[in-house]
Amino acid sequence: MLRVGVLYPLHSAEDDYPNMAARLEPPVEVEVVHTHAVDLHTVEDCRRTGDLDHLEPGAGALRTLGVDVCMWACTSGSFVYGLAGAAEQARQLGSFLGVPASSTSLAFAKAIETLGITRVAVAATYPEALAAAFVDFLGQGGIQVVHLNHLGIWTAVEVGAVGPEQVIDFVRANNHPDAEAILVPDTALHTTGFLPALDEAAGKPVLTANQVTMWEALRLGGRLQSREGFGRLFALADVVADDAGKAEASS
Repeated sequence: MLRVGVLYPLHSAEDDYPNMAARLEPPVEVEVVHTHAVDLHTVEDCRRTGDLDHLEPGAGALRTLGVDVCMWACTSGSFVYGLAGAAEQARQLGSFLGVPASSTSLAFAKAIETLGITRVAVAATYPEALAAAFVDFLGQGGIQVVHLNHLGIWTAVEVGAVGPEQVIDFVRANNHPDAEAILVPDTALHTTGFLPALDEAAGKPVLTANQVTMWEALRLGGRLQSREGFGRLFALADVVADDAGKAEASS
């Protein structure tokens, strides 16, 4: 059984991961380890949250658990370093653990590439400056953000209290006609229990942070296959895991 290690800052919507894993066939085991963070959505605090000194203790715990894949389940704590910085962050985690590693931000980029699209709308929970940093990250990967809206929420605790109907309404309100998909960053936001409803509300793929994080874990672990009930991204035909990425992460 694939054992997915999830590094997750503080506490908010981490239950999305075991809940999603329990619904997958074949089964996947998820080990969630919490990392230290300041619960404040500023660019500076998110950079501190993603610092390797804060991630290494949790990564060490995952190493003792014998995980096959590691995901840094924090969008803001990866995209604030830019595309190259996020890739280096994942490389360092993979080298430390000796297993394939990635992050939520990189998972967004890979999912967009897999969908074969370039124009997206962003419906972010973040304050303006942090939302703008996510747009910059996407732009570095050649992804055009045709529409951006943000809720201006400063803490993960507050984001975790946002309910499904609010999320669906927020996605519907930011369904720009030029966008080929809608991105909902922030792993503090519960979304995996109603992914098909998000796609239905938008009439196009909606990619959420916890969704793409698990998708990327399965891709790296060689277990990605078409599945219903997890949004259009998971309904795609089978995709072969990136063996080159595995070799790089474990080198």
